[in-house]
Amino acid sequence: MRTVSVRLGARDSYDIHVGPRALARLGEVARGALSPRARRVVVVSNETVFRLYGRRSVASLRAAGFAAETFLVGDGERHKTLREAERALDFFSRRRLERTDAVVALGGGVVGDLAGFAASVYLRGVQFIHAPTTLLAQIDAAVGGKTGVNTRAGKNLIGTFHQPRAVVADTDALRTLPPRELTAGWCEAVKHGAVGGPVLFRHTRDFLARSEAEDVEALADLIAEHCAFKARVVAADERESLETRARLSRRFLNFGHTVGHALEVVTRFRRFRHGEAVGYGCVVAAEVSKRLGLLGAAGLQSIREVVALAGPLPRADDLDAADILAATAADKKTAGGRLHWVLLERIGRARVVPASEVPPRVVRESIRAGLARRT
Repeated sequence: MRTVSVRLGARDSYDIHVGPRALARLGEVARGALSPRARRVVVVSNETVFRLYGRRSVASLRAAGFAAETFLVGDGERHKTLREAERALDFFSRRRLERTDAVVALGGGVVGDLAGFAASVYLRGVQFIHAPTTLLAQIDAAVGGKTGVNTRAGKNLIGTFHQPRAVVADTDALRTLPPRELTAGWCEAVKHGAVGGPVLFRHTRDFLARSEAEDVEALADLIAEHCAFKARVVAADERESLETRARLSRRFLNFGHTVGHALEVVTRFRRFRHGEAVGYGCVVAAEVSKRLGLLGAAGLQSIREVVALAGPLPRADDLDAADILAATAADKKTAGGRLHWVLLERIGRARVVPASEVPPRVVRESIRAGLARRT
């Protein structure tokens, strides 16, 4: 397995383990990462994922000496709610989970966000391990400690920072993903490359262009490369500080998310997977960047081409640009009462721009252009 370290100081540093058959070593990793006094583990998952990977994960944990139990949540963003988190908390309490015990999130970003949030508030924080089974979660959602739930007011408006003790990313799990889940993950990979640097962007583009999905070694190497980029960002700016002067500001990871979150909200989380919405959001943000004179035409075209390589996206040109623009106002990325856009000066160089410097007309035009169907 590839190992990537997230360096946050002695207390919060942890390792990301990437490779095939990684879940078979989940118990071994947990025993090394958790407190020696940890006895109980609750595996939070959903029915689909648990049917595929639950038995081997629980067996690995029990072989390492843990009393492992399972709590299943609903599948999809609409289940990432306070009500579902409360059900998880009740389960932890009934199973007498203690401060030295742990929660394992086995699943994608929804499971990770919900389980991480519940772990962070139960007994004011219990230990937590990510076992991401989607591409999006393996390269992004499982790394960095963000947790959260959705409300009617918007996405992830309630959440915490709660770093895991370890991440176990089994690349074999990606073989069973539906095509749309892979597309969603690759759109997040495009986001990483767009703000992370031309080398990461090129490696992602080349992998997709060569259709190397069956190359186990190349896939594991690329996922580890994306994890290493995310780890550097988190180490430089763990809490997404508004005052940071770090070159790798965590705010840059919101590229594509302003419109991406708005698309999820206006469609009530029922049309798009998160990464699919971010794919559209990346194109729209690139369109805004081009119209403001920050990004050249070649840069915009590169973003468009790589998002297209990620896979087909659900239709979006039937949505009202004014509704999407209005929904951006509720985004959690506002600061000082103002929305901020993450835009591009070039591939690999991002800039945070207050919405007051982006005319609404430019946003509406960019939304229409970014969501237009391509033949």
